[in-house]
Amino acid sequence: MKSLIIFFITILSSLGLRAQDLSSARQELDNALLQKEHFADIKRKKIAGYRNEITPGLDLKEEYRINEQLYEQYRKFYLDSAIYYINRNISIGNTLNNGYYRDRSSIQLANLYSSKGNFLESQSLLDGVTITKQPNDLKALYYEFYSQFYEHYTTNNPSEHYAKQIEVYRDSLLQVLSPDSNKYKINLAQQLMYKKEYSKARELLEKMENSSTVKDPDYAMYVYLLGDIYMREDKQEEGVRYYCLAAVTDIENGIRDHGAIQNLAIYYYYQGKIDLAYKYAQSALADAVACNVKFRTLMMSEFYSIINASYQEKENAAKSTLRTYLTLISILSFFLILAVVYVYSQMRRISKVKEELLVSGERQKDLNMELKTANEQLKVFNSQLHESNRVKEEYIAQFFDICSSYIAKLDDYRKKLNKKAMNKQFDELSKILKSSSVTNEELHELYERFDTIFINLYPNFVSEFNDMLLPEEKIELKHGELLNAELRIFALERLGISDAVKIASFLRYSLSTIYNYRTKVRNKVAISREEFDERLKTIG
Repeated sequence: MKSLIIFFITILSSLGLRAQDLSSARQELDNALLQKEHFADIKRKKIAGYRNEITPGLDLKEEYRINEQLYEQYRKFYLDSAIYYINRNISIGNTLNNGYYRDRSSIQLANLYSSKGNFLESQSLLDGVTITKQPNDLKALYYEFYSQFYEHYTTNNPSEHYAKQIEVYRDSLLQVLSPDSNKYKINLAQQLMYKKEYSKARELLEKMENSSTVKDPDYAMYVYLLGDIYMREDKQEEGVRYYCLAAVTDIENGIRDHGAIQNLAIYYYYQGKIDLAYKYAQSALADAVACNVKFRTLMMSEFYSIINASYQEKENAAKSTLRTYLTLISILSFFLILAVVYVYSQMRRISKVKEELLVSGERQKDLNMELKTANEQLKVFNSQLHESNRVKEEYIAQFFDICSSYIAKLDDYRKKLNKKAMNKQFDELSKILKSSSVTNEELHELYERFDTIFINLYPNFVSEFNDMLLPEEKIELKHGELLNAELRIFALERLGISDAVKIASFLRYSLSTIYNYRTKVRNKVAISREEFDERLKTIG
Protein backbone atom coordinates (compact mmCIF):
# COMPACT_ATOMS: atom_id res chain seq x y z
CA MET A 1 0.00 0.00 0.00
CA LYS A 2 2.85 2.33 0.92
CA SER A 3 4.63 1.65 -2.38
CA LEU A 4 1.41 2.37 -4.31
CA ILE A 5 1.06 5.75 -2.58
CA ILE A 6 4.68 6.60 -3.41
CA PHE A 7 4.06 5.62 -7.05
CA PHE A 8 1.06 7.98 -7.36
CA ILE A 9 2.98 10.80 -5.65
CA THR A 10 5.84 10.31 -8.13
CA ILE A 11 3.44 10.40 -11.10
CA LEU A 12 1.71 13.57 -9.86
CA SER A 13 5.07 15.24 -9.17
CA SER A 14 6.34 14.47 -12.68
CA LEU A 15 3.13 15.85 -14.22
CA GLY A 16 3.49 19.01 -12.16
CA LEU A 17 7.12 19.42 -13.20
CA ARG A 18 6.25 18.97 -16.88
CA ALA A 19 3.51 21.60 -16.65
CA GLN A 20 5.93 23.93 -14.87
CA ASP A 21 8.62 23.30 -17.54
CA LEU A 22 6.14 24.10 -20.34
CA SER A 23 4.98 27.28 -18.60
CA SER A 24 8.59 28.34 -18.03
CA ALA A 25 9.53 27.63 -21.68
CA ARG A 26 6.58 29.65 -22.97
CA GLN A 27 7.40 32.54 -20.63
CA GLU A 28 10.99 32.45 -21.86
CA LEU A 29 9.73 32.62 -25.46
CA ASP A 30 7.46 35.58 -24.65
CA ASN A 31 10.42 37.41 -23.07
CA ALA A 32 12.58 36.64 -26.13
CA LEU A 33 9.89 38.01 -28.46
CA LEU A 34 9.86 41.28 -26.49
CA GLN A 35 13.65 41.55 -26.97
CA LYS A 36 13.72 40.34 -30.59
CA GLU A 37 14.91 43.69 -31.96
CA HIS A 38 17.65 43.83 -29.29
CA PHE A 39 19.02 40.47 -30.45
CA ALA A 40 18.75 41.60 -34.08
CA ASP A 41 20.87 44.67 -33.19
CA ILE A 42 23.51 42.38 -31.66
CA LYS A 43 23.53 40.44 -34.94
CA ARG A 44 23.88 43.66 -36.96
CA LYS A 45 26.87 44.78 -34.84
CA LYS A 46 28.55 41.42 -35.37
CA ILE A 47 27.97 41.71 -39.13
CA ALA A 48 29.33 45.28 -39.11
CA GLY A 49 32.54 43.95 -37.54
CA TYR A 50 33.05 41.55 -40.45
CA ARG A 51 32.21 44.21 -43.04
CA ASN A 52 34.77 46.59 -41.54
CA GLU A 53 37.46 43.97 -42.21
CA ILE A 54 36.95 44.43 -45.97
CA THR A 55 39.28 47.28 -46.88
CA PRO A 56 40.62 48.60 -50.21
CA GLY A 57 43.50 46.50 -51.53
CA LEU A 58 42.57 43.47 -49.38
CA ASP A 59 43.94 40.15 -50.65
CA LEU A 60 41.22 38.35 -52.66
CA LYS A 61 41.62 35.09 -50.74
CA GLU A 62 41.18 36.94 -47.46
CA GLU A 63 38.14 38.77 -48.84
CA TYR A 64 36.71 35.39 -49.93
CA ARG A 65 37.08 34.13 -46.34
CA ILE A 66 35.38 37.23 -44.86
CA ASN A 67 32.59 37.06 -47.48
CA GLU A 68 31.89 33.47 -46.40
CA GLN A 69 31.54 34.63 -42.79
CA LEU A 70 29.15 37.39 -43.90
CA TYR A 71 27.20 34.82 -45.92
CA GLU A 72 26.85 32.61 -42.82
CA GLN A 73 25.61 35.59 -40.76
CA TYR A 74 23.16 36.80 -43.43
CA ARG A 75 21.76 33.51 -44.85
CA LYS A 76 19.09 33.22 -42.15
CA PHE A 77 18.89 36.92 -41.33
CA TYR A 78 18.62 38.76 -44.65
CA LEU A 79 18.82 36.64 -47.81
CA ASP A 80 19.48 39.44 -50.30
CA SER A 81 22.69 40.49 -48.52
CA ALA A 82 23.87 36.86 -48.35
CA ILE A 83 23.29 36.60 -52.12
CA TYR A 84 25.36 39.76 -52.66
CA TYR A 85 28.42 38.41 -50.82
CA ILE A 86 28.20 34.95 -52.44
CA ASN A 87 28.02 36.58 -55.89
CA ARG A 88 31.12 38.51 -54.90
CA ASN A 89 32.86 35.21 -54.04
CA ILE A 90 31.87 33.76 -57.43
CA SER A 91 33.58 36.80 -59.04
CA ILE A 92 36.66 36.19 -56.88
CA GLY A 93 36.70 32.53 -57.97
CA ASN A 94 36.55 33.61 -61.61
CA THR A 95 39.28 36.22 -61.14
CA LEU A 96 41.60 33.73 -59.43
CA ASN A 97 40.51 30.96 -61.83
CA ASN A 98 39.85 28.88 -58.71
CA GLY A 99 37.35 26.13 -59.54
CA TYR A 100 36.90 25.18 -55.88
CA TYR A 101 35.93 28.74 -54.89
CA ARG A 102 33.59 29.03 -57.88
CA ASP A 103 31.82 25.69 -57.35
CA ARG A 104 31.49 26.15 -53.58
CA SER A 105 29.97 29.61 -54.00
CA SER A 106 27.61 28.37 -56.77
CA ILE A 107 26.29 25.62 -54.47
CA GLN A 108 25.80 28.18 -51.66
CA LEU A 109 24.01 30.56 -54.04
CA ALA A 110 21.71 27.73 -55.16
CA ASN A 111 20.67 27.19 -51.53
CA LEU A 112 19.91 30.90 -51.11
CA TYR A 113 17.84 30.89 -54.30
CA SER A 114 15.77 27.89 -53.15
CA SER A 115 15.13 29.64 -49.80
CA LYS A 116 13.98 32.70 -51.75
CA GLY A 117 11.66 30.60 -53.92
CA ASN A 118 13.72 30.87 -57.14
CA PHE A 119 13.65 27.11 -57.68
CA LEU A 120 14.52 27.09 -61.39
CA GLU A 121 17.64 29.20 -60.86
CA SER A 122 18.60 27.09 -57.84
CA GLN A 123 18.29 23.77 -59.66
CA SER A 124 20.17 25.17 -62.68
CA LEU A 125 23.11 26.13 -60.44
CA LEU A 126 23.16 22.74 -58.68
CA ASP A 127 22.94 20.82 -61.95
CA GLY A 128 25.76 22.95 -63.36
CA VAL A 129 28.25 21.58 -60.80
CA THR A 130 30.04 18.33 -61.73
CA ILE A 131 30.08 16.82 -58.26
CA THR A 132 31.76 13.46 -58.88
CA LYS A 133 35.27 14.97 -59.08
CA GLN A 134 34.86 17.30 -56.11
CA PRO A 135 36.43 16.85 -52.63
CA ASN A 136 34.25 15.45 -49.83
CA ASP A 137 33.49 18.82 -48.23
CA LEU A 138 31.97 20.12 -51.50
CA LYS A 139 30.10 16.85 -52.01
CA ALA A 140 28.66 17.18 -48.51
CA LEU A 141 27.59 20.79 -49.19
CA TYR A 142 26.08 19.78 -52.55
CA TYR A 143 24.08 16.84 -51.16
CA GLU A 144 22.95 18.86 -48.12
CA PHE A 145 21.68 21.79 -50.21
CA TYR A 146 20.05 19.56 -52.86
CA SER A 147 18.17 17.83 -50.05
CA GLN A 148 17.16 21.26 -48.67
CA PHE A 149 16.12 22.31 -52.19
CA TYR A 150 13.43 19.60 -52.15
CA GLU A 151 12.50 20.46 -48.53
CA HIS A 152 11.87 24.08 -49.56
CA TYR A 153 9.95 23.04 -52.67
CA THR A 154 7.69 20.52 -50.92
CA THR A 155 6.75 23.01 -48.19
CA ASN A 156 4.19 24.58 -50.55
CA ASN A 157 4.05 21.75 -53.13
CA PRO A 158 3.56 18.49 -51.17
CA SER A 159 4.57 15.39 -53.11
CA GLU A 160 5.64 11.88 -52.11
CA HIS A 161 8.10 11.82 -55.00
CA TYR A 162 9.88 14.99 -53.82
CA ALA A 163 9.84 13.75 -50.21
CA LYS A 164 11.72 10.64 -51.38
CA GLN A 165 14.23 12.83 -53.23
CA ILE A 166 15.01 14.56 -49.92
CA GLU A 167 15.98 11.20 -48.46
CA VAL A 168 17.95 10.16 -51.57
CA TYR A 169 20.22 13.19 -51.22
CA ARG A 170 20.33 12.84 -47.43
CA ASP A 171 21.53 9.25 -47.86
CA SER A 172 24.29 10.49 -50.21
CA LEU A 173 25.18 13.18 -47.66
CA LEU A 174 25.59 10.61 -44.89
CA GLN A 175 28.02 8.68 -47.11
CA VAL A 176 30.49 11.58 -47.24
CA LEU A 177 30.10 13.07 -43.73
CA SER A 178 32.21 12.03 -40.75
CA PRO A 179 30.07 9.92 -38.36
CA ASP A 180 31.44 11.99 -35.48
CA SER A 181 30.22 15.30 -36.87
CA ASN A 182 27.08 17.06 -35.62
CA LYS A 183 25.79 17.42 -39.18
CA TYR A 184 26.02 13.64 -39.65
CA LYS A 185 24.07 12.98 -36.44
CA ILE A 186 21.38 15.57 -37.27
CA ASN A 187 20.82 14.11 -40.74
CA LEU A 188 20.88 10.56 -39.37
CA ALA A 189 18.17 11.57 -36.87
CA GLN A 190 16.07 13.06 -39.71
CA GLN A 191 16.52 9.87 -41.72
CA LEU A 192 15.36 7.78 -38.74
CA MET A 193 12.32 10.08 -38.36
CA TYR A 194 11.46 9.56 -42.03
CA LYS A 195 11.57 5.81 -41.38
CA LYS A 196 9.36 6.39 -38.28
CA GLU A 197 12.06 5.02 -35.96
CA TYR A 198 11.27 7.75 -33.45
CA SER A 199 12.81 6.18 -30.36
CA LYS A 200 16.22 5.82 -32.04
CA ALA A 201 16.07 9.37 -33.38
CA ARG A 202 15.02 10.74 -29.99
CA GLU A 203 17.83 8.90 -28.19
CA LEU A 204 20.40 10.32 -30.63
CA LEU A 205 19.06 13.89 -30.40
CA GLU A 206 18.81 13.85 -26.59
CA LYS A 207 22.49 12.87 -26.38
CA MET A 208 23.42 15.84 -28.55
CA GLU A 209 21.12 18.16 -26.62
CA ASN A 210 22.63 17.14 -23.27
CA SER A 211 26.18 17.69 -24.55
CA SER A 212 25.51 21.18 -25.96
CA THR A 213 24.34 24.60 -24.74
CA VAL A 214 21.64 26.93 -26.02
CA LYS A 215 24.31 29.12 -27.62
CA ASP A 216 25.58 26.29 -29.85
CA PRO A 217 24.61 26.85 -33.53
CA ASP A 218 23.03 23.39 -33.80
CA TYR A 219 21.14 23.44 -30.48
CA ALA A 220 17.99 24.91 -32.06
CA MET A 221 17.96 22.07 -34.61
CA TYR A 222 18.29 19.40 -31.90
CA VAL A 223 15.33 20.64 -29.88
CA TYR A 224 13.24 21.47 -32.98
CA LEU A 225 13.55 17.87 -34.21
CA LEU A 226 12.77 16.59 -30.70
CA GLY A 227 9.63 18.74 -30.80
CA ASP A 228 8.67 17.14 -34.13
CA ILE A 229 9.18 13.64 -32.69
CA TYR A 230 7.06 14.29 -29.60
CA MET A 231 4.31 15.82 -31.73
CA ARG A 232 4.26 12.76 -33.99
CA GLU A 233 4.07 10.56 -30.88
CA ASP A 234 1.10 12.69 -29.68
CA LYS A 235 3.04 13.97 -26.66
CA GLN A 236 2.00 17.52 -27.32
CA GLU A 237 3.18 19.23 -24.11
CA GLU A 238 6.73 17.95 -24.63
CA GLY A 239 6.54 18.89 -28.31
CA VAL A 240 5.45 22.44 -27.53
CA ARG A 241 8.17 22.80 -24.86
CA TYR A 242 10.88 21.82 -27.34
CA TYR A 243 9.43 24.11 -30.02
CA CYS A 244 9.62 26.97 -27.49
CA LEU A 245 13.28 26.17 -26.74
CA ALA A 246 14.08 26.10 -30.48
CA ALA A 247 12.29 29.41 -31.10
CA VAL A 248 14.07 31.12 -28.17
CA THR A 249 17.47 29.91 -29.41
CA ASP A 250 16.76 31.18 -32.94
CA ILE A 251 15.62 34.58 -31.68
CA GLU A 252 18.65 34.99 -29.39
CA ASN A 253 20.99 34.05 -32.26
CA GLY A 254 19.28 36.53 -34.64
CA ILE A 255 17.81 33.79 -36.86
CA ARG A 256 14.73 34.82 -38.88
CA ASP A 257 14.36 31.69 -41.03
CA HIS A 258 12.93 29.28 -38.47
CA GLY A 259 10.00 26.88 -38.34
CA ALA A 260 9.45 26.33 -34.60
CA ILE A 261 7.40 29.46 -33.96
CA GLN A 262 5.32 28.74 -37.10
CA ASN A 263 4.52 25.28 -35.73
CA LEU A 264 3.54 26.85 -32.39
CA ALA A 265 1.16 29.26 -34.14
CA ILE A 266 -0.50 26.40 -36.03
CA TYR A 267 -0.69 24.21 -32.91
CA TYR A 268 -2.32 26.89 -30.75
CA TYR A 269 -4.77 27.78 -33.52
CA TYR A 270 -6.09 24.22 -33.59
CA GLN A 271 -6.14 24.23 -29.78
CA GLY A 272 -8.48 27.23 -29.93
CA LYS A 273 -5.97 29.59 -28.25
CA ILE A 274 -6.34 32.31 -30.84
CA ASP A 275 -4.43 35.04 -28.93
CA LEU A 276 -1.28 32.91 -28.73
CA ALA A 277 -1.68 31.69 -32.33
CA TYR A 278 -2.06 35.29 -33.54
CA LYS A 279 0.99 36.53 -31.61
CA TYR A 280 3.25 33.73 -32.83
CA ALA A 281 1.95 33.84 -36.42
CA GLN A 282 2.47 37.61 -36.55
CA SER A 283 6.07 37.22 -35.34
CA ALA A 284 6.80 34.33 -37.75
CA LEU A 285 5.39 36.20 -40.75
CA ALA A 286 7.29 39.39 -39.85
CA ASP A 287 10.56 37.42 -39.62
CA ALA A 288 9.95 35.59 -42.91
CA VAL A 289 9.21 38.87 -44.71
CA ALA A 290 12.23 40.63 -43.15
CA CYS A 291 14.52 37.75 -44.15
CA ASN A 292 12.82 37.47 -47.58
CA VAL A 293 12.37 33.69 -47.21
CA LYS A 294 9.63 33.27 -49.82
CA PHE A 295 8.73 29.62 -49.18
CA ARG A 296 7.98 30.41 -45.51
CA THR A 297 6.29 33.72 -46.37
CA LEU A 298 3.85 31.98 -48.74
CA MET A 299 3.01 29.31 -46.19
CA MET A 300 2.52 31.75 -43.29
CA SER A 301 0.69 34.47 -45.22
CA GLU A 302 -2.13 32.06 -46.10
CA PHE A 303 -2.34 30.64 -42.59
CA TYR A 304 -1.94 34.08 -41.01
CA SER A 305 -5.07 35.32 -42.78
CA ILE A 306 -7.04 32.45 -41.23
CA ILE A 307 -5.65 33.12 -37.74
CA ASN A 308 -6.16 36.86 -38.15
CA ALA A 309 -9.81 36.36 -39.12
CA SER A 310 -10.37 34.19 -36.02
CA TYR A 311 -8.56 36.74 -33.87
CA GLN A 312 -10.66 39.62 -35.19
CA GLU A 313 -13.81 37.55 -34.67
CA LYS A 314 -12.80 36.91 -31.07
CA GLU A 315 -11.98 40.59 -30.53
CA ASN A 316 -15.38 41.62 -31.91
CA ALA A 317 -17.12 39.09 -29.68
CA ALA A 318 -15.23 40.44 -26.65
CA LYS A 319 -16.17 44.02 -27.56
CA SER A 320 -19.80 42.99 -27.99
CA THR A 321 -19.79 41.32 -24.57
CA LEU A 322 -18.20 44.42 -23.03
CA ARG A 323 -20.85 46.65 -24.60
CA THR A 324 -23.56 44.36 -23.21
CA TYR A 325 -22.07 44.55 -19.70
CA LEU A 326 -21.74 48.33 -19.95
CA THR A 327 -25.37 48.59 -21.02
CA LEU A 328 -26.51 46.42 -18.11
CA ILE A 329 -24.40 48.43 -15.66
CA SER A 330 -25.83 51.66 -17.06
CA ILE A 331 -29.39 50.36 -16.66
CA LEU A 332 -28.71 49.16 -13.13
CA SER A 333 -27.04 52.46 -12.27
CA PHE A 334 -30.02 54.32 -13.68
CA PHE A 335 -32.48 52.34 -11.54
CA LEU A 336 -30.24 52.76 -8.49
CA ILE A 337 -30.22 56.51 -8.99
CA LEU A 338 -34.00 56.49 -9.34
CA ALA A 339 -34.30 54.49 -6.11
CA VAL A 340 -32.04 56.89 -4.21
CA VAL A 341 -33.92 59.89 -5.59
CA TYR A 342 -37.25 58.27 -4.65
CA VAL A 343 -36.18 57.56 -1.01
CA TYR A 344 -34.69 60.99 -0.69
CA SER A 345 -37.81 62.64 -2.07
CA GLN A 346 -40.03 60.66 0.32
CA MET A 347 -38.00 61.78 3.34
CA ARG A 348 -38.03 65.41 2.39
CA ARG A 349 -41.10 65.59 0.17
CA ILE A 350 -42.71 68.59 1.80
CA SER A 351 -39.61 70.74 2.26
CA LYS A 352 -38.11 69.91 -1.12
CA VAL A 353 -41.09 70.33 -3.46
CA LYS A 354 -39.58 73.32 -5.24
CA GLU A 355 -36.21 71.63 -5.48
CA GLU A 356 -37.82 68.52 -6.98
CA LEU A 357 -39.66 70.69 -9.52
CA LEU A 358 -36.39 72.35 -10.46
CA VAL A 359 -34.67 68.99 -10.78
CA SER A 360 -37.62 67.73 -12.81
CA GLY A 361 -37.35 70.74 -15.12
CA GLU A 362 -33.62 70.18 -15.56
CA ARG A 363 -34.19 66.50 -16.26
CA GLN A 364 -36.86 67.40 -18.81
CA LYS A 365 -34.37 69.69 -20.51
CA ASP A 366 -31.77 66.88 -20.55
CA LEU A 367 -34.33 64.47 -21.98
CA ASN A 368 -35.20 66.97 -24.69
CA MET A 369 -31.52 67.32 -25.53
CA GLU A 370 -31.15 63.52 -25.63
CA LEU A 371 -34.24 63.30 -27.84
CA LYS A 372 -32.81 65.94 -30.13
CA THR A 373 -29.50 64.05 -30.32
CA ALA A 374 -31.38 60.82 -31.02
CA ASN A 375 -33.33 62.52 -33.83
CA GLU A 376 -30.08 63.79 -35.36
CA GLN A 377 -28.60 60.28 -35.21
CA LEU A 378 -31.79 58.91 -36.79
CA LYS A 379 -31.38 61.36 -39.68
CA VAL A 380 -27.82 60.15 -40.20
CA PHE A 381 -28.95 56.52 -40.15
CA ASN A 382 -31.75 57.28 -42.60
CA SER A 383 -29.27 59.01 -44.92
CA GLN A 384 -26.93 56.00 -44.74
CA LEU A 385 -29.86 53.64 -45.40
CA HIS A 386 -30.91 55.72 -48.40
CA GLU A 387 -27.34 55.57 -49.76
CA SER A 388 -27.22 51.79 -49.20
CA ASN A 389 -30.54 51.32 -51.03
CA ARG A 390 -29.36 53.50 -53.91
CA VAL A 391 -26.17 51.42 -54.27
CA LYS A 392 -28.14 48.17 -54.12
CA GLU A 393 -30.67 49.34 -56.73
CA GLU A 394 -27.87 50.48 -59.04
CA TYR A 395 -25.95 47.23 -58.68
CA ILE A 396 -29.09 45.07 -59.11
CA ALA A 397 -29.86 46.85 -62.38
CA GLN A 398 -26.29 46.45 -63.58
CA PHE A 399 -26.25 42.82 -62.44
CA PHE A 400 -29.30 41.97 -64.57
CA ASP A 401 -27.79 43.85 -67.50
CA ILE A 402 -24.48 41.94 -67.18
CA CYS A 403 -26.29 38.60 -66.81
CA SER A 404 -28.38 39.30 -69.90
CA SER A 405 -25.28 40.33 -71.85
CA TYR A 406 -23.35 37.21 -70.77
CA ILE A 407 -26.29 34.91 -71.69
CA ALA A 408 -26.39 36.46 -75.17
CA LYS A 409 -22.60 36.12 -75.55
CA LEU A 410 -22.67 32.52 -74.38
CA ASP A 411 -25.44 31.73 -76.88
CA ASP A 412 -23.43 33.37 -79.71
CA TYR A 413 -20.34 31.44 -78.59
CA ARG A 414 -22.37 28.20 -78.53
CA LYS A 415 -23.70 28.86 -82.04
CA LYS A 416 -20.21 29.62 -83.28
CA LEU A 417 -18.83 26.37 -81.82
CA ASN A 418 -21.81 24.39 -83.09
CA LYS A 419 -21.31 25.77 -86.57
CA LYS A 420 -17.61 24.78 -86.51
CA ALA A 421 -18.56 21.32 -85.27
CA MET A 422 -21.29 20.89 -87.92
CA ASN A 423 -18.78 21.90 -90.62
CA LYS A 424 -16.22 19.50 -89.10
CA GLN A 425 -13.72 22.33 -88.68
CA PHE A 426 -12.16 20.58 -85.73
CA ASP A 427 -8.77 22.28 -85.92
CA GLU A 428 -10.36 25.72 -85.69
CA LEU A 429 -12.69 24.43 -82.99
CA SER A 430 -9.69 23.19 -80.97
CA LYS A 431 -7.91 26.54 -81.39
CA ILE A 432 -10.97 28.42 -80.15
CA LEU A 433 -11.33 26.16 -77.11
CA LYS A 434 -7.64 26.41 -76.23
CA SER A 435 -7.53 30.18 -76.55
CA SER A 436 -7.98 32.25 -73.40
CA SER A 437 -8.67 35.44 -75.32
CA VAL A 438 -12.43 35.24 -74.70
CA THR A 439 -11.88 34.88 -70.97
CA ASN A 440 -9.34 37.71 -70.93
CA GLU A 441 -11.64 39.99 -72.91
CA GLU A 442 -14.54 39.22 -70.60
CA LEU A 443 -12.40 39.87 -67.51
CA HIS A 444 -11.20 43.15 -69.04
CA GLU A 445 -14.77 44.14 -69.82
CA LEU A 446 -15.90 43.08 -66.31
CA TYR A 447 -13.24 45.27 -64.66
CA GLU A 448 -14.13 48.17 -66.97
CA ARG A 449 -17.81 47.85 -66.09
CA PHE A 450 -16.96 47.56 -62.39
CA ASP A 451 -14.82 50.72 -62.60
CA THR A 452 -17.55 52.58 -64.51
CA ILE A 453 -20.29 51.56 -62.07
CA PHE A 454 -18.16 52.32 -59.02
CA ILE A 455 -17.05 55.74 -60.25
CA ASN A 456 -20.67 56.49 -61.20
CA LEU A 457 -21.65 55.73 -57.59
CA TYR A 458 -18.66 57.45 -56.02
CA PRO A 459 -17.41 60.04 -58.55
CA ASN A 460 -15.00 61.68 -56.09
CA PHE A 461 -13.42 58.40 -54.91
CA VAL A 462 -10.00 58.90 -56.56
CA SER A 463 -9.57 62.51 -55.45
CA GLU A 464 -10.74 61.80 -51.88
CA PHE A 465 -8.46 58.75 -51.73
CA ASN A 466 -5.48 60.83 -52.91
CA ASP A 467 -6.26 63.41 -50.21
CA MET A 468 -5.31 60.78 -47.62
CA LEU A 469 -1.89 60.12 -49.23
CA LEU A 470 1.35 62.03 -48.94
CA PRO A 471 1.66 64.74 -51.64
CA GLU A 472 4.49 62.94 -53.45
CA GLU A 473 2.69 59.58 -53.30
CA LYS A 474 -0.62 60.54 -54.93
CA ILE A 475 -1.86 58.01 -57.47
CA GLU A 476 -1.93 59.22 -61.07
CA LEU A 477 -4.12 57.23 -63.45
CA LYS A 478 -3.14 56.55 -67.02
CA HIS A 479 -5.12 58.03 -69.89
CA GLY A 480 -8.50 56.31 -70.14
CA GLU A 481 -8.20 54.61 -66.70
CA LEU A 482 -10.94 55.05 -64.12
CA LEU A 483 -9.23 52.84 -61.48
CA ASN A 484 -5.95 50.92 -61.31
CA ALA A 485 -5.17 47.67 -59.44
CA GLU A 486 -4.40 49.42 -56.12
CA LEU A 487 -7.52 51.62 -56.23
CA ARG A 488 -9.68 48.62 -57.24
CA ILE A 489 -8.68 46.76 -54.05
CA PHE A 490 -9.71 49.69 -51.86
CA ALA A 491 -12.85 50.26 -53.96
CA LEU A 492 -13.93 46.73 -53.02
CA GLU A 493 -13.22 47.53 -49.36
CA ARG A 494 -15.34 50.70 -49.71
CA LEU A 495 -18.18 48.43 -50.86
CA GLY A 496 -17.74 46.36 -47.69
CA ILE A 497 -15.69 43.49 -49.14
CA SER A 498 -12.75 43.29 -46.72
CA ASP A 499 -11.98 39.57 -47.00
CA ALA A 500 -8.57 39.30 -48.74
CA VAL A 501 -9.49 35.87 -50.15
CA LYS A 502 -12.60 37.23 -51.89
CA ILE A 503 -10.71 40.26 -53.21
CA ALA A 504 -7.92 38.04 -54.54
CA SER A 505 -10.47 35.75 -56.22
CA PHE A 506 -12.31 38.64 -57.90
CA LEU A 507 -9.14 40.37 -59.15
CA ARG A 508 -7.33 37.11 -60.05
CA TYR A 509 -4.40 37.96 -57.77
CA SER A 510 -2.58 35.88 -55.13
CA LEU A 511 -3.11 36.60 -51.44
CA SER A 512 0.48 37.80 -51.11
CA THR A 513 -0.08 40.29 -53.97
CA ILE A 514 -3.17 41.71 -52.22
CA TYR A 515 -1.19 41.95 -48.97
CA ASN A 516 1.71 43.71 -50.74
CA TYR A 517 -0.64 46.20 -52.47
CA ARG A 518 -2.35 47.01 -49.17
CA THR A 519 0.94 47.42 -47.33
CA LYS A 520 2.42 49.54 -50.13
CA VAL A 521 -0.53 51.97 -50.10
CA ARG A 522 -0.78 52.15 -46.30
CA ASN A 523 2.90 53.11 -46.19
CA LYS A 524 2.04 56.14 -48.36
CA VAL A 525 -0.79 57.57 -46.22
CA ALA A 526 -0.36 60.92 -44.52
CA ILE A 527 -2.67 59.96 -41.63
CA SER A 528 -2.84 57.14 -39.07
CA ARG A 529 -3.91 53.68 -40.21
CA GLU A 530 -7.04 53.79 -38.03
CA GLU A 531 -8.10 57.16 -39.47
CA PHE A 532 -7.36 55.89 -42.98
CA ASP A 533 -9.63 52.85 -42.48
CA GLU A 534 -12.45 55.04 -41.07
CA ARG A 535 -12.24 57.66 -43.83
CA LEU A 536 -12.17 54.95 -46.51
CA LYS A 537 -15.58 53.76 -45.32
CA THR A 538 -17.07 57.28 -45.74
CA ILE A 539 -15.62 58.25 -49.13
CA GLY A 540 -18.40 59.50 -51.38
